[in-house]
Amino acid sequence: MAARWGLRGKSVATLLLACLLSLIPAVLLGWKAIDDIRRHFANAYAENYTLLHMQRILAPVSRELALAQRFANSLVLREWLANEEDADNQARFFAEAEGFRQDFADRSYFVIVDASGDYYYTDDDNADSRTPRYRLDVTQPNDAWYFQLRRTNEPYNLNVDLDRGLNVTKVWLNVLVRDGDTLLGLAGTGFELDDFLNAFLRDEAEGLTPMIVDRQGALQAHPSLDRIALGSGIGGGEVDGERTIHALLGNDEQRSELTRAMQAARQAPETIQTLWGTLEAREGLISVGYIAELDWYLVTALDIGVAQILDRRWLWPLLFAGALILGFLLTIIAVATERLILAPLTRFKQSAQAIAAGHYDSPLPTARHDEIGELSQAFSHMADQVQRHTRELEAKVRERTQALERTNAEMAATQKQLGDSIDYASFIQRAILPDRQLDLHLEHHHGVLWKPRDTVGGDFYLFRADAGGYLFGVVDCAGHGVPGSLMTMLARAILDHAILKAGCQDPAAILAETDSQSRELLGAEQLPASIATHMDAGLAWVDLATRQITFAGAKIGLYASDGETLTHLAGDKRPLGHKRRIEYRNQSVDLRPGWTYSLCTDGLLDQAGGSDGFGFGNTRFEALFMAQAQRPLQAQMEAFEQALRDYQGDLPQRDDITLLNFRFTEQDHPPGSESTPPLPAPAGAASQEKS
Repeated sequence: MAARWGLRGKSVATLLLACLLSLIPAVLLGWKAIDDIRRHFANAYAENYTLLHMQRILAPVSRELALAQRFANSLVLREWLANEEDADNQARFFAEAEGFRQDFADRSYFVIVDASGDYYYTDDDNADSRTPRYRLDVTQPNDAWYFQLRRTNEPYNLNVDLDRGLNVTKVWLNVLVRDGDTLLGLAGTGFELDDFLNAFLRDEAEGLTPMIVDRQGALQAHPSLDRIALGSGIGGGEVDGERTIHALLGNDEQRSELTRAMQAARQAPETIQTLWGTLEAREGLISVGYIAELDWYLVTALDIGVAQILDRRWLWPLLFAGALILGFLLTIIAVATERLILAPLTRFKQSAQAIAAGHYDSPLPTARHDEIGELSQAFSHMADQVQRHTRELEAKVRERTQALERTNAEMAATQKQLGDSIDYASFIQRAILPDRQLDLHLEHHHGVLWKPRDTVGGDFYLFRADAGGYLFGVVDCAGHGVPGSLMTMLARAILDHAILKAGCQDPAAILAETDSQSRELLGAEQLPASIATHMDAGLAWVDLATRQITFAGAKIGLYASDGETLTHLAGDKRPLGHKRRIEYRNQSVDLRPGWTYSLCTDGLLDQAGGSDGFGFGNTRFEALFMAQAQRPLQAQMEAFEQALRDYQGDLPQRDDITLLNFRFTEQDHPPGSESTPPLPAPAGAASQEKS
């Protein structure tokens, strides 16, 4: 009972855990949704804030600008600027200007007489003064702003600058005074910079930083005075790069995005452009609006980590209430699942386990009239079917097992017959190999490596002793295994006939006769196209009297080396029996004492191996042949076999392999002569020729 309740408790806990785990994606999605909502509200908040501040700035500045333009267009002002020394004009101007001064928000105005450079400034502190404050000098850097401004074609200009003559910093509204095309001077008013910032930029909105920049990005207004690029609104001079909006951004990509946003806002002044970026090392939302009348941009940086976009006071109670509701629902689900599903399934599982163990008489809970009851009834019916089929299958298995045993016995007998036949074929094939003749005539002057890919193969080697010398040869017939071995028997008979007809001393004639005979016996028109009957062959006649080797080959060459020098006589490029006939040729080379001569089929050269699975190759064979050329011939064969085994590794043998090496000394004589028997090879090699 305790185990059963423990199992149920574990199932309930698993269910609750699964429910909780399934809620993780929901929580993540919910958090993502809240973040998206937060960003959406942040974007709307920043746009509305920017639009509102644009209107807050535009309305008073536009009013002051309009009033300054009326002031600059006054007929009395133009008459006085045209003749500064005229007392009557001066009196009438200052009388009229006092009315304008009372209307200006800053209760101040300024006038510059272009002809003299006199600078007049009037405010509450010197309302009755009619003398200029100072005179502009083109050579003074502090007065350069005016001379830059007078060269522009703009009717007015807004500039944030420190007037060092007055020692005041203002947002200056500069209006050029002209009489037709003649420049008379400059007039206007201004806002105290600190008052301007307090009125329009310094508010209590947490996380918001409004800024005003010109078309070059120079900061005209910023909550921090240190950031403002004073005098940059005049143009014509270089702006301090540290006092631009671009210098506050995090990287070049964000600077490029801000430039595009400013261009878009300029083209559509009624819209607000937004982008995400890092401004003054704080990531947030940047909004850009363009005030066309003032040629200013209002840039607002919103730090959403600080700004109260969403009221968190209602967020935590909502999350707490959601957690309580979720816990209550999970409890109800767990209790209902245990009573309606887990408990009946536990009883059903016990009955199913009994049936699985072979106890088909175990009762199933089929009394329920719900889905579990229907499942129990179906399972009970299935158990009866399984029991019946099990009996039938056991009978069939016994019957099939007996049949398989009989078949396996027959296959084993057949396989043994095939193995015996192949072993017998191997014995027959070995009988045509001239091992006894080689041992009888050459003793330790030869070495052979013969490795069929299968038990029998398509490679063989031949040897004939004739008056005056010896004939060596290797032959590679098309095919492997039993077909290849049958081809060797036929090829050996054809070669024997060709040697009798052409003689041992002319290898090229032997190859030509063999090619002719094989075409007669194995005509291409009599065989399917898929069956190959060609042969590679290499024959070398060793004339001991003249100390010459005559060689002819069909795709097989003759190698010779003394360990330091390598000679290679390449065979002709067509095999015997090829559809295109060629004339095989004899090649001659001196028979040098102590040199090793070698004939090799392509099975060794084409054997795959190494780290990349490439063939053994001519280069590797020639290097090994030269390294072994002075060693005893039996030791050479062992070295070649070991090198081939190491290179091949775990890869299978691809082709039959035949390697025939031989060597002669000064004391060797033609067979059948009355001279003394052949002597061992020169010192260092002869003493170990025979293993």
